[in-house]
Amino acid sequence: MQKRLLPLAITALLLSLIGWNCTKLDTTDIGGDLLPDVDNVRTFADTLLINTTQGFFNDSTAVGRYDDHAIGKITNDPLFGTTTANVYMQLKPPFYPYYFGNVNDTIVGFDSVVLCLKYTGFWGDSILPVGLEVREVSDNTFRDSVQKLNTTAYRPAGLGTVLGTAVVDARRMADTIYFNNKRDKVTNQIRIKLSNAWASQLFYRDSMKNNPGNNAFYNDSIYRNFYNGIAVLATGASNGLLYVSLSDTATKLEVHYRRKNGGPVDSVYNSLRFNPVITDDVTKIPASNATNYIERNRNGFPVKTNTDPNVHYLQTAPGTFINLNIPGLATLSNRVIHRAEIIVEQIPTVDPLDEIFSTPNFLYVDLKDTGITDKWKPVYFDLNTATVYDPDNASGYIPGQIDYQYFGGYRRSKIDLLSGNLHKYYNFNITRYVQRIVTQHTRVYDMRLYAPFNLNYPQYSGAYIPYGNNIAFGRVKIGSGSNPNFRLRLRIVYSKI
Repeated sequence: MQKRLLPLAITALLLSLIGWNCTKLDTTDIGGDLLPDVDNVRTFADTLLINTTQGFFNDSTAVGRYDDHAIGKITNDPLFGTTTANVYMQLKPPFYPYYFGNVNDTIVGFDSVVLCLKYTGFWGDSILPVGLEVREVSDNTFRDSVQKLNTTAYRPAGLGTVLGTAVVDARRMADTIYFNNKRDKVTNQIRIKLSNAWASQLFYRDSMKNNPGNNAFYNDSIYRNFYNGIAVLATGASNGLLYVSLSDTATKLEVHYRRKNGGPVDSVYNSLRFNPVITDDVTKIPASNATNYIERNRNGFPVKTNTDPNVHYLQTAPGTFINLNIPGLATLSNRVIHRAEIIVEQIPTVDPLDEIFSTPNFLYVDLKDTGITDKWKPVYFDLNTATVYDPDNASGYIPGQIDYQYFGGYRRSKIDLLSGNLHKYYNFNITRYVQRIVTQHTRVYDMRLYAPFNLNYPQYSGAYIPYGNNIAFGRVKIGSGSNPNFRLRLRIVYSKI
């Protein structure tokens, strides 16, 4: 499913308000009742130590064709370093053999070609505009690998000359843009006029023209021989990421020209669009290839050079993670677990960049399979209590939808009593997982905390399961398991048996 920044932000806000206003109505599905007060007579609370270490993904995050893609540069984040995000894509005719206008039109002349991108959101410092540069892809491999889902580490090897440039002010994206002699208008669309030389070359390969040797629109194979795709590259010293939807019909190549059909000359345009469907039985047009290349450079910045054991850094995919080890779980006596939750707290700061570079909408925890290198699996039982799933069974390892209100992981806010500053925190409900450990003495797994764009467990399938964050959207400095004031910890509310 296609991700949208605004709905995700609203979801996180609503869940945050639930956490803010209903802390005294926290519930447990173990008994289906309200969480009892801790009176140290019948109900007790303990806090278990979590050993934590910083980790960095050798990232294999894949951005799907229906997902929002990031374009831009982060050049001034003193904690997490720099980020560059570029998009490479193919825009194709809606049918073959393709021609401009109608069958009986007389094409009078060519005007221009404009690359249009559907704008969906922004992350970072919007004061600085984002520079964009459009180039043609010269790597033949890219045009012929449409069946492959590309990761953020991949980009085509070769690029041609610059076709067009633009400077985008994210604060102005809601402004109305008029075009086609003011007969058409759009909002939330990035428009980049491409060079007349390249545009003319594209236009005059129309399959209706009597020049078979110059025909690029007869079928998809011929078209791809002429046109591998285009790259939209971030340039300049911007400090933010634009988000665009390739699958939206507002993303297209507009070819503007003049035609005559028994009347006066009319200025019109046709559009080449992104086809996200791998097998399209309706149009018979092969899918368009796309990749969202994202480069992180953390060298020399605190996220990479940190030697403070009280601090960790989480960055949304392609990002970082924290290893969690909870030694006290293995020695817990049998008891009724009313609530077991991992608490993650942002270290408050007055640095305005922490408002500009906001925290991730969602974090996530999963389990490390003991004795198996780099193999992870979902938490038992607590992702969705309404669904039966088994992480040890390849046919039923994860529910179709995570119940965020029960499991947690969404961003919340509170006032830090020491500094008086507003800061963020995250809770993870692992009550059922811990209950099984103390009752049945099952294995205690190490865990991993991170901010994913999607979830992928290759031992089950190659599928990528969407999660709540947009790609590269969010970062946060948190307390480690040894932090004296903002400790990453496991709190357990229980009754003795």
